[in-house]
Amino acid sequence: MFKTSIRNKLIVLLLLITIVPFGTSIVITYLYTKESLKDEFVQENVNLLYQGKLNLEGYVGELKNLTLSFYNNIDFMNYLRNPSQDDDDYLAKESVKNVILTILYAEKNINRVNIAVEEDNQNVSVSKTSGVVFSPVVKNLYKESYEKAMNNSNFIYIEPMHVLQKDSAVKDKREKKEVIRLHRALIDIPSNKLLGYISLDIAPDQIIDISEKLYVKDKEEFYILSPEGELIFRSNSEVSETEEWVTSVLKSTETSGTMEWEKDSFRGLMMYDKLSESAGGWILVKRIPYTSVFESALSVAKINIMFGVIGLCLVIMATFLVSFKITSPIRVLLQNIKKVEEGNMNVYFDSLGNDEIGILGERFIQMIGKINHLINREYKLELENKTNQLKVLQSQLNPHFLYNSLQSIGTLALKNNVPQVYTLVTHLSKIMRYGMNIDEDLVPLTKEIDFTKAFLLLQKERFGDQFEYSLQFDKEVLTIEVPKMILQPIIENYFKHGFNSSDESIGQLMIMGRKESNQLVITIHDNGKGISENRLNEIYQSFDKEKQKIDTDGTNIGLRNVYFRLKLYFDGRANFHIQNHQDGGLLVILRLPIETGGGMVEGNYY
Repeated sequence: MFKTSIRNKLIVLLLLITIVPFGTSIVITYLYTKESLKDEFVQENVNLLYQGKLNLEGYVGELKNLTLSFYNNIDFMNYLRNPSQDDDDYLAKESVKNVILTILYAEKNINRVNIAVEEDNQNVSVSKTSGVVFSPVVKNLYKESYEKAMNNSNFIYIEPMHVLQKDSAVKDKREKKEVIRLHRALIDIPSNKLLGYISLDIAPDQIIDISEKLYVKDKEEFYILSPEGELIFRSNSEVSETEEWVTSVLKSTETSGTMEWEKDSFRGLMMYDKLSESAGGWILVKRIPYTSVFESALSVAKINIMFGVIGLCLVIMATFLVSFKITSPIRVLLQNIKKVEEGNMNVYFDSLGNDEIGILGERFIQMIGKINHLINREYKLELENKTNQLKVLQSQLNPHFLYNSLQSIGTLALKNNVPQVYTLVTHLSKIMRYGMNIDEDLVPLTKEIDFTKAFLLLQKERFGDQFEYSLQFDKEVLTIEVPKMILQPIIENYFKHGFNSSDESIGQLMIMGRKESNQLVITIHDNGKGISENRLNEIYQSFDKEKQKIDTDGTNIGLRNVYFRLKLYFDGRANFHIQNHQDGGLLVILRLPIETGGGMVEGNYY
């Protein structure tokens, strides 16, 4: 029903031509907005990262300048060149103290200053919790860091934050006293002689402040990597230096860039920017999950989808309204057509409108009215005429009177010792009683066989030895209901056209019945003269003239009657076939479905 309904097809069509373009527009808008916002988002973060890079370079540059400020102090430089000669020089030591204290207090985040003099392994250190201390250099204390500073083109090396940040008992990073240590190799310019190393222990507050302005907590991640891949700063403490993305960033030959990353349980964008070598060569890395990147795109898409859904709802409502408006009149027509199919010719409905469908409805009512009028005038009147004729005949020839008269004749025949007359009268009584009982339309096959046998016995009595017959029916078919008097017209047609009493040959008639699948098959075979091809064609052509008037010459009436009654009872599912038998004579084959055709009666058909 769904595939054949005009309403359903119209609804599907209207929905397709509205939802598909509308939905496609929403999807394309979302994808375009997504990519546009992604590009804009990336550009904003690249600019932010670049600004953070400038701020960090500026801060590191200030720290570097502090380590260069004493080059103009002659006394301090002399001390570095030959510290052993100034062991007892009070002014030289005071000069060293002043320089080192100046550096300590030049920047609030410097917690400690240490100078390791290469000559004689002398060491000078000061912190904000202790005074200036002159002592021997502790061997191998910062050896690895000093070597990295010496091998750097700018003679500096910055260590990552100290391991103190792993102290989980302290929640606030500012209270952990984390430090970043800057080492600088002191070269006696213009020569390349190494005078020593200066180390600054710097609280990372300023670096943390700069870093925290470069990412959004809980939505983004920010890291500072050293050129060796050490994590100087990390917003996510669970990320380690061994992850694959760290190696990927370090391998990059570009100073800045953006890449998409979908490994290590991270799915999103990764942007990086490298500080200059003079500022330590740090690498700033910002990682942003797709959920954060497309958050604004999703918001815009939700708004579009919301308005789209509202629009689609309106479109769907309009679609159903239009569909029902167009198809409702068609459904009214269909319902009335079904009434006509069921035999109810009283068709009436309100106007379906002024359009083509409305005109069609009016024409339909007019057409059914005309058909109903024709039925009343032609078929019903003629049916009543035949009914009246039958009643007149029945009134003229009372069945009970006829039966009683035949019974009296039979009794008289027995009294006069003429049993043959009694037998014939009895068969005739059966035939008349069976034929005049108009209350039966369908009868068990056994009744039809009894009637046929009585008819054939009369014919046998009439023609004597010139006629023989046989009835062979399977027991399983005897209770199957068949139309009444369906065999007698065919048998009578044999005596009328196929049997010749003047011929010396013996007329033979064989009637057989059996069940094949769901069909009752009855065959009637005679040994008559058969039928010509032209006559056979005429008979089949007369079958095609279904409800037309029968030919006035009276030919084919019996066969036509059988054909149309079978068609009526079994709704075209029965088969009536006539042919010449290969051994001579005529063969008639009836194939009847075992189930009847829905209770139709002959009185409904003319």
